[in-house]
Amino acid sequence: MLSREQLTDLNENFPTVSESGSGFLPRSDMRELMDQHFGNEAQIDVDKFAKLFDTQVSGAYQTHSSKQENVQHTIRVEEEVAFSNWINSNLSDDSDLKRLLPVQQGELYTKIQDGLVICKLINLAVPGTIDERAINKKNLNTYTKLENLTLALMSSQAIGCNIINIDNIDLSKGTAHLVLGLLWQIIRIGLFNQIDLQHCPGLFRLLRDGETLDDLRRLSPEEILMRWVNYHLERAGTPRRLHNFTSDIVDSEIYTYLLHQIAPNGSGVTLSPLGVQGNVPRAGAMLDEAEKLDCREFVTANDVAAGNYKLNLAFVANLFNKHPMLPDPGADEVVEDVVEETREEKTYRNWMNSMGVDPYVNWLYGDLQNGVVIFQLYDIIRPGMVTWKRVVRQFHKLRGMMDQIQNCNYAVELGKQLRFSLVGIQGKDIYDGNQTLTLALVWQLMRAYTLSVLAQCTQSGDSLPADKDIVAWVNEKLAKSGKTTSIRSFQDPTISTGKVVLDLIDSIKPNVIDFGLVKGGQSNEEKMSNAKYAITCGRKIGAKIYALPEDIVEVKPKMVLTVFACLMARDYLPDMKEASAPIAPMINGH
Repeated sequence: MLSREQLTDLNENFPTVSESGSGFLPRSDMRELMDQHFGNEAQIDVDKFAKLFDTQVSGAYQTHSSKQENVQHTIRVEEEVAFSNWINSNLSDDSDLKRLLPVQQGELYTKIQDGLVICKLINLAVPGTIDERAINKKNLNTYTKLENLTLALMSSQAIGCNIINIDNIDLSKGTAHLVLGLLWQIIRIGLFNQIDLQHCPGLFRLLRDGETLDDLRRLSPEEILMRWVNYHLERAGTPRRLHNFTSDIVDSEIYTYLLHQIAPNGSGVTLSPLGVQGNVPRAGAMLDEAEKLDCREFVTANDVAAGNYKLNLAFVANLFNKHPMLPDPGADEVVEDVVEETREEKTYRNWMNSMGVDPYVNWLYGDLQNGVVIFQLYDIIRPGMVTWKRVVRQFHKLRGMMDQIQNCNYAVELGKQLRFSLVGIQGKDIYDGNQTLTLALVWQLMRAYTLSVLAQCTQSGDSLPADKDIVAWVNEKLAKSGKTTSIRSFQDPTISTGKVVLDLIDSIKPNVIDFGLVKGGQSNEEKMSNAKYAITCGRKIGAKIYALPEDIVEVKPKMVLTVFACLMARDYLPDMKEASAPIAPMINGH
């Protein structure tokens, strides 16, 4: 930032910047920066110059909120640069993006406007999320671009991004803080996807004495990465340890030791940056070493020296993904079996995280055991039903266990108010992480949320739609559109081919489905192809579908219910500028 003295000085001397002494800089002298920050103004006065100086030097600028008066958002230029570079280095081979890449500085917000880049980034983070046959790729107009952006938003929600407050118009306009917020969530999910025992069995080496694999599952990805760094620092024989991704890394020493430790033989990585004076030059030397490992991503030397949390976290996660250097268990090492997260567990977790719960849910059975996340979900389903005075949020060592069980007892009590079936479930079961009973509660939470969104759309007041109401609506909608498909229940085996879902989407919004792509549905492969296409097309028209293609093919009645309920809710919405404006669910009464 410019100091008061510097501003006074600048004010006195600014008239001399132009030959005429007018005190304005001609636009032509600073075209690129001007386009980025001031639209089409022809001249820059001293105030604007000072603002521009702050932007370029301090790496941040302010934007006014279009949704809330008197609210300003700080936009960090280094994030724009880092995310653009990540897009360029990971998607540059994609033929669909040839006309859009590379994203140069200042181009990020225009390059994401047609939805293609965000859709591809989602599939990079969680492969297979979007069926690319449903993305509009050619001869795009405003309408088909907005459709892609709706697909991107619904799909990012399905992988666990919180998109409350973002709609496709925000993305189309390039609303900076919302675009950066969404990109960061997608990139973060992609980076953290591999940090688990399935992808890296060697993680068991980070356990401390007396810990089990369950203790590892309780850790957030950030905590696992910190342990990983410290494991390698210990092996490097240095007393330094990492406790955060900000102040601890500004001198690059920890990074230098880490790179040297994880570098494969023959990569030529050395400890020479330790001899460089000054944090920024040392960070530059350290990044030259990282480049030898093909890991110079996310941070510049300034970002390291400034301790930028997000970008340093991403830098370390990328290092872990490429060079974990955690050997798998040897023949003589006894390690308990790794239990893989089920599809059902993952879907529930993604749903919770997309609701913006805090803390983020990494492991269902560990992160729900104090009840705090569950109360937030009740509050979303029926605002005002939680008496927050009864909820303990800060847990002390001595009373912690009792407080957490008390929370869980209250959570079960609230479920009964919503007429959940909770026979035989007590708070202690949730606290203990009993899988069957926790899943029973969580499913009923997700079901209540889905039906409350639907009740709000159909304006049916207090009563939640019953299964038979949804089945009846499905069949009526199909018949009115001249379709021959129908369903008897959510267990109907004919659902397996995906055709009934595709027909229903076509009934809600004609011309979205290309029936030339629909297979007969005889083999499992054909069924999967149809189910993938159906789920992506459902999201493309703005339905909040969390279910996975396998749920349709295997006809999992719980998830099938959510698919039809979400499509029914979408049908009741006005054809909202192809928008995905979030609906705050609500159940009044019991």
